Amino acid sequence: MAKAIRINAVGGPEVMEYVDVEVGEPGPGEVRVRQAACGLNYIDVYFRTGAYPQPLPAGLGMEGAGTVEAVGAGVTHVKVGDRVAYAGRPTGAYAEARVMPASILVKLPDGIDFETAAAMMLQGLTVQYLFHRTFPLHGGETILFHAAAGGVGLIACQWARALGVTMIGTVGSDEKAALAKAHGCAHTINYNKENFVERVKEITGGKGVPVVYDSIGKDTFTGSLDCLSPLGMMVSFGSASGPVPPFSLNELASRGSLFITRPSLFAYTAKREDLDKMAADLFNMVLSKKVKIEVNQRYALKDVAQAHRDLEARKTTGSTILLP
Repeated sequence: MAKAIRINAVGGPEVMEYVDVEVGEPGPGEVRVRQAACGLNYIDVYFRTGAYPQPLPAGLGMEGAGTVEAVGAGVTHVKVGDRVAYAGRPTGAYAEARVMPASILVKLPDGIDFETAAAMMLQGLTVQYLFHRTFPLHGGETILFHAAAGGVGLIACQWARALGVTMIGTVGSDEKAALAKAHGCAHTINYNKENFVERVKEITGGKGVPVVYDSIGKDTFTGSLDCLSPLGMMVSFGSASGPVPPFSLNELASRGSLFITRPSLFAYTAKREDLDKMAADLFNMVLSKKVKIEVNQRYALKDVAQAHRDLEARKTTGSTILLP
């Protein structure tokens, strides 16, 4: 038996239950992992509330790190005793141990500990694909990145600096502005004090930016479109403030033939060779110290409800982990 978080209904943080579960043995293509740490991400809130439907009862969590305890038939790329990490489906990372598909596991380099790994896989791989595949950055660009002091945002600040990219980041407080700047964000905009569209135009001399990376959704969508230069790309990769409402495609035409995409990490990591390449790139950025993973909050797994409350209240900065 192992402790794990389960939900029998969707709703607020109170629907998460800390229970004993039977872990069992891995089947073909599966492994059993004893987890040292689990990551907390906003996508977990979407599953908990039902914004992303899944069959119930269900687990939560999509990111973790630990040690392989057992392997099923056909698994060759990891073995018992290997230190591993992952980000991906199915949900169920909020657990002391779990049986899961081996296909999403990657081996951890010696220089990366479990807590760092659990805090960085989903967020770090997200920045990797956003900056290198969705809208490839080569250096010299000026970009807009919302929620610059969050887990994804602080990684993006550092990654942008390493690439020679000028990042404009939005934040919700002066304290978060200072945090983003300390991590490499060139310009910060406190959206509670300033109009971010006006500030972006001011910073760019009226040109706008070629790309906006937006995980906020409803509250920032139209403003983000207004920040783009003609032929620019809107990358909507989250909806922390709610889903983007329906809009006319003419909104893109009237602003200068804009592009828009709604990417998902799991589409980018679907091929094993892509996952390996992306993970290697992320590990290199961390091991070279170009990107430092900030684990700013730690909660016991049994206190996951409070962790969710703090995340939704935007009280957290950087990455957050749960400790089984």
